[in-house]
Amino acid sequence: MVLRAVAGLVRSSGRVMGNRFSFFFSHVTTLALVLAVCATAFPQEKERPKLKDFGSSLKKTKPDQKKKNQVENKPKPNATSEAEDIEVVKVETSLVSSDVLVLDPKGKPVEGLSEKDFVITEDGRPQQVGMLSRGDDSKVTRSIVLIIDYSSSQSPFIQNSIAAAKALVDKLPSSDSMAIVTDDVEVIQDFTRDKQKLKSKLDSLLGGGAPNYSSRHVGKSQQYSALLATLNEAFSNDDQRPIVIFQTDGDQLGFLKNSPLTSDFSSFGNDKKAAERWRKRFEELRVDFSLDDISRAAEKARATIYTVIPGHQLLGRSMDEQIALVRVYLRESLTRSGPTSGPIREQIEGLLTDEQLKPAAENQLKTQAALAAVSASTGGWAMFLEEPSQADQIYSRIFSDINRRYLVGYYPTNKEHDGKRRKIEVTVRDHSDYTVVGRRWYYAPSPDK
Repeated sequence: MVLRAVAGLVRSSGRVMGNRFSFFFSHVTTLALVLAVCATAFPQEKERPKLKDFGSSLKKTKPDQKKKNQVENKPKPNATSEAEDIEVVKVETSLVSSDVLVLDPKGKPVEGLSEKDFVITEDGRPQQVGMLSRGDDSKVTRSIVLIIDYSSSQSPFIQNSIAAAKALVDKLPSSDSMAIVTDDVEVIQDFTRDKQKLKSKLDSLLGGGAPNYSSRHVGKSQQYSALLATLNEAFSNDDQRPIVIFQTDGDQLGFLKNSPLTSDFSSFGNDKKAAERWRKRFEELRVDFSLDDISRAAEKARATIYTVIPGHQLLGRSMDEQIALVRVYLRESLTRSGPTSGPIREQIEGLLTDEQLKPAAENQLKTQAALAAVSASTGGWAMFLEEPSQADQIYSRIFSDINRRYLVGYYPTNKEHDGKRRKIEVTVRDHSDYTVVGRRWYYAPSPDK
C-alpha cells in the first residue's frame, strides 16, 4: 500500500524517475522511489605511451587458442651465455620501492630521515636500503591520475571540487604528469605536464556554462570500473610514484561481483512488472569484478590511492547519528530536486521513519567502508567532503601528504621471478612509537620477465 501511495505521488507530481537506482536504498523500495522523486621514473625526454582503448581490460575476452599454442610451443633459448645475460638484467631491474609516510605519536609527519633510519624486511627477511628520496624531490617524477565522479549525485560538490583540483594542478612541479579519468570510464585528458590542458579539461566537466546541472551531460556512476581500468592500464614499471586521487560516493558498489550490498527484488511486492524492469536493469549494470580484484590490481600497480568521499560521514558514528544523517541527505535531495507541493512533501517526509531509514544507513555505511578500505590497503587514506567548501582543504592536504612521504627502495635478496605476493614491512630504527603508512605487499616479477 505504501509503495502504491508513493508511486501515486510520483505520478501526480509529474516527475520523471531517473535512469539509475542507487543501492543506497536497495532494501527499502519506498525510499528508492522517494530518491527518484528527489532527482621509478626520472624526468625523461621521451613521451610516455598514450592510453589507447581505455577500459579494454574490463572486457571479457577469450584467448586466441592458436596464438596461445604458438607461444607455448615456441623454442626456448638454451645458450648459457644468453641465459646469464637475462639473469643480469633481472637483477639490475629488481628494485622494489615503497611510498611511505612516517607519523609521530601525535600523528604529525616526521621529516629529515635518512637511509640509515629505515629498516625493511621482505617476508620477514632483512633487506638493505638501496635508495631514498623525499616526496618533494623533483628528480623522482609522480604519475597522478585524478578519477572524478561527476554523476548527478555529485551536483552539490562538483564546482568546488573542480576548483580545488585546478589549484592542485597549479602546485605540481613541472616534472609531474597527470591524467584525468571520469566515471564514464573515459580518459578526458591523457598524461601531460601541460597545466592549461589539465585545467581546461577539468572545466569541461562543469558543462561549458550550461545554465544548471540538470541541463548538461553527467557521469554514469561507473567509478569502480574507472578505478580498475586505471590500475590495470595507466601505470607501468617506469612509474616509481603512481598516485590515484579517487573522488566518488562509490554507488557502483552494489553492482560489483560479491558485493556486500544485495538487491531485494521482493520489496516490489505485487508489482511484478516493476520488479522485472529493475532486475533487467540490474543485470545490465552488473560487472564481473570484485573489491578483491581492485585490491590486487592496486598492489600490482604499486599505486597509492587517496579517496575523497562527498557526503555525510557515517563511519565511526552511532546508528542514531547515521539515521539522522541519512534523513538530512534525503531532505537535501528534496530541496535540490525543486519545489514540491506541501501535501506531497509532507507525505514523503512521513515515510522517513527510523525503521525505514535503518537499512539505508546500513548500506551507506558499507559503501563508505568499502571506499575507505580501498585507499587504506594502498597506504593512502580516505577523507569526507561533507561541505563543498572543504574541497580546497582536502586537495591541499593530499598535495602536502604526497610531498612529505619518503620513497624507500631496496634490491630483494630473493631473486626468484615467481610472480608471488611478498610482504613488505618498513619501520624506523629505534622508534617503535612511529607509525609508517605505506603499501604492505608487492608482486615479484613473473617467470617470463
